[in-house]
Amino acid sequence: MSIIDSIRKQLVPIHREGWPFIAIFAVIANLLAWIWGPLGWVGAILTAWCAYFFRDPVRTVPVGEGLVISPADGRVSMIAPAVPPSELGLSNEPMTRISIFMNVFNCHVNRVPVAGRIEAIAYRPGLFLNAELDKASEDNERNAIIVNTGRERYGVVQIAGLIARRIVSFVEEGDELGVGERFGLIRFGSRVDVYLPDGVEPVVGVGQTMVAGETVIAMASTKAVARVYQPQ
Repeated sequence: MSIIDSIRKQLVPIHREGWPFIAIFAVIANLLAWIWGPLGWVGAILTAWCAYFFRDPVRTVPVGEGLVISPADGRVSMIAPAVPPSELGLSNEPMTRISIFMNVFNCHVNRVPVAGRIEAIAYRPGLFLNAELDKASEDNERNAIIVNTGRERYGVVQIAGLIARRIVSFVEEGDELGVGERFGLIRFGSRVDVYLPDGVEPVVGVGQTMVAGETVIAMASTKAVARVYQPQ
């Protein structure tokens, strides 16, 4: 293996959605350097942060019957019963909701928590409140999907935050996805909610750190699970 190949292997891929922003940051960094040298270093640091923000690492996904995997990097901010977004038509009754808050240093590529078909997608414009607030689930801009496994239906909702201004979806209704596959991205700080069907219980706690595509957040309470792992 050459030195260049070795370096490439160590570098984390950057998602294509990030390259325009990285280019903008780089141009600004050069302008700042032209105005005053030390400002150029500030611009370079911000450009490096932008590249870090849009990283898209390979994840090793646990696969087993009844497992539900975290759709986002970040911290579990809430676990509570809540009625899913009305535009999805998922349920009129409260379902267990796990909320994962992503700060500006987390990877923001989101992954489906279970394998299944994208049954529905519903985008709703809204406010840009702090994504950690409970009312952000109702008031903020959001993009919601239903993942149908053939046995159960899961709601997954991307919620824009205080700084986030765009939710990007990679999927369409009818798409079949494997567990841990990428389905979207939120730019610059946000939250993802997962609504669990009956019989699926959380196995994480508030404050716990999540890794998208790797951390098991819930499982069917009656399932005996054998885990294997695959890269995504």
